[in-house]
Amino acid sequence: MKQEYRNLSLVPRMVFGRGCFNQLGDILAPRRESGRMLFLVDDVLEHTGFADRLPMEKGDLLIWVNVDDEPSTKLIDSLKSRATEQLGENPSAVIGIGGGSVMDTAKAVSVMLANPGSSAGYQGWDLVKNRAIYHVGIPTISGTGAEVSRTAVLTGPIRKLGINSDYSVFDQIVLDPDLLHGVPSDQRFYTGMDCYIHCVESLRGGFINAFSRAYAEKAMDICREIFLEDWKRESEEKLMMASLFGGLSITYSQVGVCHALSYGLAYVLKVHHGIGNSLVFDYLEDFYPDEVVEFRRMCKWQDIQIPRGVTKGIPEADLTRMIDIALTLDPLWENALGPDWKEIMTRDRLKGLYEMM
Repeated sequence: MKQEYRNLSLVPRMVFGRGCFNQLGDILAPRRESGRMLFLVDDVLEHTGFADRLPMEKGDLLIWVNVDDEPSTKLIDSLKSRATEQLGENPSAVIGIGGGSVMDTAKAVSVMLANPGSSAGYQGWDLVKNRAIYHVGIPTISGTGAEVSRTAVLTGPIRKLGINSDYSVFDQIVLDPDLLHGVPSDQRFYTGMDCYIHCVESLRGGFINAFSRAYAEKAMDICREIFLEDWKRESEEKLMMASLFGGLSITYSQVGVCHALSYGLAYVLKVHHGIGNSLVFDYLEDFYPDEVVEFRRMCKWQDIQIPRGVTKGIPEADLTRMIDIALTLDPLWENALGPDWKEIMTRDRLKGLYEMM
C-alpha cells in the first residue's frame, strides 16, 4: 500500500528574543491597510498596565479573556459574535496574548470568523474549509506548544477535542522571554510538564519518526536542565524553546495515553490541562516507567505536590462519561498502544486508572 505523508503547515514567521514584543506594532503594520484588529488578552494582565504596551489604533477591539475554565465552544461562539458586532466586519488580524488557553482561543476565533456555524461543528480533524483570519500568537507562559501546534483545544457540548486543522496554525508568533517573568512557580511547572509529556508520548509512540524525534529529544533535554536544577533567568529562554520544540515534536507524530486520559478528566471535573496531565502521568508507570520516575524527581526538586484524590467519590455516571470521552480519541491510543489498542485499553482498565486518581 502506498505510504501517505502529511504535508505539514508550520508557523511561517516568528521572532524571538528579550524585548521583541516591542516590535509588535511594526509586525502588524502591513495588515493595517485592510482593517481593524482584534486583541484577545489573558485577563490576568488587565490591571497590570499591559494594555498600554499594546500597539492599538482607533477602531481596534481589545477583549480580556478569562480562562479560569479552559476555552469552550460556547466561549468561542460568543467571542465571534462580539467581534463581528463591535467591529462591524471581520478584523484584519487576531492577536492572542497569554497562555495556551488564550492562544487556543485566538486560533479558534480566527478560524470561526472565516467559517459558518458553531465551533462545536469543527471539533475533530481537518473539518475547516476556509482559511482563518490572519492571527498572531504571543505566549506569556510556555510549555503547552500552543504557539506552534495545529490544534485549538476546546471543551464542547459533547467532549473536549481540538479544532485540528492547518488553518489553526498561527501566521506569526512573537517569543519574548521577558513576558514569562513573574509566572507563579507551580503554574510554570505544570505547563512545563505538558511539554515534557508531549515529548515522552511522541518518543514512545508508534508514530515516531526522525522529524519528531529530533525536536522531542532536544525539548526533553531542556526540560531536564530546567526542572532538575534551580530556576534561573536563562530558564525563561530555555522553557520558551522547549515549548516550541515540544509542540513541533507532535505535529508529525501524536500524543498518547496521558493526554487521552486527561481529556476525560478535564471535561468532567474541569481540571486544567497542565495539572491534569501531571496528575494522570503520575499513574502511568505501566506505559512510561522511566519517564514517570524522572517526572517524580522533577516534582521533588521543584517542591510540587501533585493533587490527589480528585476522583474520590465521583458518581458512576461521571466516571462513565470520562471513559467514553477518552475512548473517542483513536489517534492518541493508536500512537501509544498500536492498531489493536482496544484490546489493551479496555473500559475496565481505563476505569481502574481513573479510580486510582
